[in-house]
Amino acid sequence: MSANHYEFFKVVQGYLEEAADVIHLPRHVADILSQPKNEIIVHFPVRMDNGEMQLFKGYRIQHNNIRGPYKGGIRYHESVTLDDVKALASMMTWKCALMDIPFGGAKGGVKVNGSKHSKDELMRITRRFTHALGSNIGPEYDIPAPDVGTNAQTMVWMMDTYMNRVGDMEKNAQRHVVTGKSISAGGSQGREKATAQGAIYCLLEWAKDNDFHLEGKTAIVQGFGNVGSHSSQILNKLGVSTIAVGDHSGYLYNPEGFNAAKLSQYVKQNGSIAGYPSGQPIEREDFFKIKADIFIPAALENQIGADEARSLSCKVVVEGANGPTNPEGEKVLADKGITVIPDILANAGGVTVSYYEWVQNKRSEFWDAEEVDEKLERRMVRQYQKVMDFARNHRVLPRVAAYCLALENLKAAYEERGIFP
Repeated sequence: MSANHYEFFKVVQGYLEEAADVIHLPRHVADILSQPKNEIIVHFPVRMDNGEMQLFKGYRIQHNNIRGPYKGGIRYHESVTLDDVKALASMMTWKCALMDIPFGGAKGGVKVNGSKHSKDELMRITRRFTHALGSNIGPEYDIPAPDVGTNAQTMVWMMDTYMNRVGDMEKNAQRHVVTGKSISAGGSQGREKATAQGAIYCLLEWAKDNDFHLEGKTAIVQGFGNVGSHSSQILNKLGVSTIAVGDHSGYLYNPEGFNAAKLSQYVKQNGSIAGYPSGQPIEREDFFKIKADIFIPAALENQIGADEARSLSCKVVVEGANGPTNPEGEKVLADKGITVIPDILANAGGVTVSYYEWVQNKRSEFWDAEEVDEKLERRMVRQYQKVMDFARNHRVLPRVAAYCLALENLKAAYEERGIFP
C-alpha cells in the first residue's frame, strides 16, 4: 500500500472531531486543539566524514502545553514530513492527557536515513540539530525523547549539547531536557522497554477481560526495532511464540516460533531482520494472511488498510506504532470483531516512563526497575479499564473512547483556566 498520499494529520483530526461530538467539546476548544501552537522548521549544515558539507532539514512541532511542558520524540527518517510530525505531535497531546501525565504534546524529526551515516556523522547531525533548535527546547519547556531511528545515544548527544549552552553552575540542572537517555547519563530503569511493556500490560488486561489464556498462543509482529523486539521478548516469557516478523527489509515466517532474544541481537548487529537464518522469507501480503492470535504493528503509520484488515486472522491488534491502522482498515477490523487496542493507549508506556525519568532527574532520585514497572503497570491497567468502560458505555470503538477521555481532561483545563488575557 502506498503512503504517498496518506494525509496522516487529517486522519488524526477526524478522530478529534468524532470524539469532540461524543463529549460535546466546546467549539473554541476543538478549534484550539485542531492546530499546533508552534511549527518550527530548521535547516542546518553538517560536515560529513569526507569533509564535505551537507544540508539537513529538521522539524519540531509543539502542539499543546495547557497541561504541562511539550513532550515528544525525535524521529530520524528519510520520509519525515511536516504533516507526519504535526499528526504525531497532536497524538502526544492526547496520549499525555489520556494517561493523566502533566505534559503536553510535541514531536520532532530530521529528514535523514540514519543507516547511510557513520556514528560520528549521526553525532554531528544530532548536535547541529539541537543547536539549531536553540531555546525551542528546555527541561521545563519542551522535552524530546527517542522515536523511530533514534535511541538513548541520540538523547545523550542532545542532552550534552544543550547542557553546554548554559553556564557550568547550571549544567547538571539541565539533565531532564531529554528523556530516554542511557542509565549512566541519567536515564531511568525500564525506559528502553517501556513502550512494549505498556502494550503488553494492555494485552494482559484484554486477555483477562476476554478469558483468553496467553500460554501457547501465537503472535505476528511488524517492525522489529525497539518496540517490536521488546514486545516479542516479553511475549516469549508469557508463553506466546512470535511466528512471523517484518521490517523495512522484508518479512520472515517461522511456524515453530522465533527466538526473540536472538533475533533482537541479530537486528542490533545487522540493522534489520534480512538474512536471519531461522526464518523463511515471505511477501508482505502473505504476512498479513498468517493465522495468529495477536498482531502487534510496531513499524510506521498507515500499514493496515482495508486489504490488510481483510487478510488478518487474529483476535486482537495491539498498536505498538503510532497510527498503524487507517480508518478504512479499522472499519473492516471492527466488522470482523477484531479488537484494536489503540495507539494512544497501547504505546503510552514510553511517555509514561519518560515522565518517571523526568521526575527522577528533577528530584535527583533513581528508582529501581521493580518500582518503575509497578508504577507503569498500575497506570496502564487503570487507563485501559477506563477506555474499555467508556467504549462499552457509549458504544464507540476503543480509539474514539481513548480520544474522548483525553479530550475531557483537556476540556477541564481550558474551562478552569480560560484564555489569557
